Amino acid sequence: MMLSALAAGGLGTASAVQGQTLSQSNYRIPRHLMPRQIEVDESFVPGTIYAYNEQRMLYWITEPGRAIRYAIAIGAEGREFRGTAHVARKAEWPSWRPTATMVRLEPAVYGPYRSGLPGGHPRNPLGARALYLYRGGRDTLYRIHGTPQPWTLGRSFSSGCLRLANEHIEDLYDRVPVGTPVVVV
Repeated sequence: MMLSALAAGGLGTASAVQGQTLSQSNYRIPRHLMPRQIEVDESFVPGTIYAYNEQRMLYWITEPGRAIRYAIAIGAEGREFRGTAHVARKAEWPSWRPTATMVRLEPAVYGPYRSGLPGGHPRNPLGARALYLYRGGRDTLYRIHGTPQPWTLGRSFSSGCLRLANEHIEDLYDRVPVGTPVVVV
């Protein structure tokens, strides 16, 4: 993937998007993980989300040759979503219920929440916003969503979804319409 920072001096001088600090905690996201405008290869399709699991970065292509780059936390080894999908639904402060597979694989972690958690609950892993990924008319059970654990950005941490800091998913959520294509590699 041909991605480059706008400034020749590196990513630190590129323009940051919203969310310099986090409102839900006193954790400060390191500068290199903050959203920023970058240049990309012009072959990337505007209006598409590209996520790169190995880089732990997500790119919203805003126009030919331009994108906003967001740091993400991704699924633990073997749990990452890969392939193409589209955003079929969006939700603010979504409720959450672990999948049966999540409960089976990690009953001590997910078992207590098998009945689900309401939106806004401090332990709800979907955070402030969620983009629901569908393929072939069916829910993939993977999401692009916020997280109440911003210190996980840049790491393999979750049960498969692509997680952004709450302030960052709020920014992306406002930009992305239902129907947006998503490519995860």
